[in-house]
Amino acid sequence: MRLFIAVLFDDEILQGLEKVQSAFRRRGVTGNYTKKENLHLTLAFIGEYPDARKVLNAVRKLRFESFQVKLKGIGHFSDLWWAGIGTDGELPQIAAQLRKLLAEADIPYDGKRFSPHITLVRRAEGITEKEAESIRIPFCTMTVKKISLMRSDRGKNGMIYTEIGAVEAQPPK
Repeated sequence: MRLFIAVLFDDEILQGLEKVQSAFRRRGVTGNYTKKENLHLTLAFIGEYPDARKVLNAVRKLRFESFQVKLKGIGHFSDLWWAGIGTDGELPQIAAQLRKLLAEADIPYDGKRFSPHITLVRRAEGITEKEAESIRIPFCTMTVKKISLMRSDRGKNGMIYTEIGAVEAQPPK
């Protein structure tokens, strides 16, 4: 199974992300746009791993209070364009905690530095950084109350993401 741990978004954030994708389309940008139902924020990418139950047990050891995220800017890694996520600092700490829990359970994961972003379009063509500066990110916020273990399967029309399980935020102290 191909697994990853993610924050799934509410309708406000999803609609804001769709507006950004529409702005790219209006500018004639071609590429592989992420479907609305697949927009998410990856906290840890595990990849191919046979034991989802073991991963879920590790994820469920995570302790966190709900926190706010907001859309914040756009950028790119080569031909992949993304929307950024802003927080008051909780997100990097939670990603680090998750990775520590995975390591303690001997579950391999992608060790790249955590860079919070939401993939909007892959293999994008037809836009420069200068042109992208005119695309505005709508003001959208969300309270993150759960973190999900996701499975990724290749379907006839692209990737299909399925939530396997989740860990809920703890009440504030």
